[in-house]
Amino acid sequence: MFTIKYMRISVTLLLLILFTTAVTAQQRQVADQIVAVVNDHVILQSDVNQRLFEFMQQSQSEQFEEEMWYYVLESLIDNYVLVEKAKIDSVVVSDSEVDRILDQRIQQLVEQVGSERELEQAFGQPIVEIKAEYADQFRQDLKVNRVRQKKMERVNITRPEVREFFESIPEDSLPMIPESVGLSQITVNPPPKEDARINARNLAEQLRDSILNHNASMEDLAREYSDGPTASEGGRLPMVATTQLLPEYAAAAAALDPGEVSEVVDTPQGFHVIRLNERQGNEISTHHILISVPEEELDEDYAIEKLTAIRDSVMHHGKSFSEMARRHSDDRSTAPAGGRLIDPQTAQRNIPVNELDPSLYRLVLTLEDVGDVSEPRSYTYGEDEQRAFRIVKLSNRIEEHRANLEQDYQLIRNFALQEKSQREMSKWIKDLRDDMYVEYRVPVPDYDPMDMPDQLAPDAAGDPEDMQQQQPPPQQQQPQQQQPQQQQQQPPPQQQ
Repeated sequence: MFTIKYMRISVTLLLLILFTTAVTAQQRQVADQIVAVVNDHVILQSDVNQRLFEFMQQSQSEQFEEEMWYYVLESLIDNYVLVEKAKIDSVVVSDSEVDRILDQRIQQLVEQVGSERELEQAFGQPIVEIKAEYADQFRQDLKVNRVRQKKMERVNITRPEVREFFESIPEDSLPMIPESVGLSQITVNPPPKEDARINARNLAEQLRDSILNHNASMEDLAREYSDGPTASEGGRLPMVATTQLLPEYAAAAAALDPGEVSEVVDTPQGFHVIRLNERQGNEISTHHILISVPEEELDEDYAIEKLTAIRDSVMHHGKSFSEMARRHSDDRSTAPAGGRLIDPQTAQRNIPVNELDPSLYRLVLTLEDVGDVSEPRSYTYGEDEQRAFRIVKLSNRIEEHRANLEQDYQLIRNFALQEKSQREMSKWIKDLRDDMYVEYRVPVPDYDPMDMPDQLAPDAAGDPEDMQQQQPPPQQQQPQQQQPQQQQQQPPPQQQ
């Protein structure tokens, strides 16, 4: 959308570098060569080939063009320029920040391969050694990202600049904006029936007793009994800020000493037995066992009746939907904002209808006029896909139309700001280069990076941060025996 996608190419490639790791020396070809130097940083031909290979995999591109190789080289040089800038600015990243990112990364990989044991087998080393090996690289990437963010935060844009950007787009190139809706919801979690609740709590108490008084392993019991998403990993939750946990869970865990086991903790998910492993500031690492009540033992009638009463108060007795959401909704991610739903991709108030999840889309079809409130309907939400019921209010509806400043100012402003930020960032990095030693060891053609083919554009590649978080490190992606083939697929242009 808009020509901005070409302006964002270098940002995309820089983000692809973030949270990736370099190919190990054992994987590099004997005939490798130095292609560029930034101060005391050396960039090898294999480094460029590896980054290009990763990018082409992620963008599902099969077409190789000469400019692509050189563009990746430029992005690597820019990254090392920012590494040097981070040194100059004395940017500091704490051990806890590095540990948190590493723990999250490891957890993602564990979920991909199936278990910690399988991950260790794939790497050929225990997890503690994997983390130690990549800690310095992650620390460097975090510093670079912090330098970049600090610069980007200083860039602002005025309304006249937004108008100028919009007017520079040919009218026949303006995109069609799909139909969108503004929605708010009130969610009620069906409570467990009393007998089922008692049984679940009793089981949690029994498991806690087995751990404390009979030397049972929490990890083994979690694998056998826990309903939590990390049950197969012994109930382990990596280092995470307490603000990201359920309040009841966070409060109970924070009150423990390392190694101590909590009382049974009642949360909306069920009953937890928690062991605190480590604390660093406001971040904690824990193991837990979750005993939840089976879906068939939830009191759905209670949830439906409560929502029906709330809907009646809004539709017929003048109650404010947003106020009722703040008071009664069990969805803690939307209740403080009056139940307001936002587009998770753009953070905009209006959500394109074609991007609604199927259950919400079907519900919206029943709402004809702005202000209508739906009947209670069941759905699942949250990372643990908790079953609940909700009513939804149609707050706004915008029909499909061609982009214009009146209806789409915020969207257009975002694109204009991205374009300006990219110009500012490019100029800034160019100025930084002038103050550093940058040497090319290969001939570099003169070309315009804004003319890159579509497969390098972020719109074609998707969200680079999301994709990068989903990809395993290079040695996990491309086994060592595949490296020679990779070098043949993308040789630097001077060797073609």
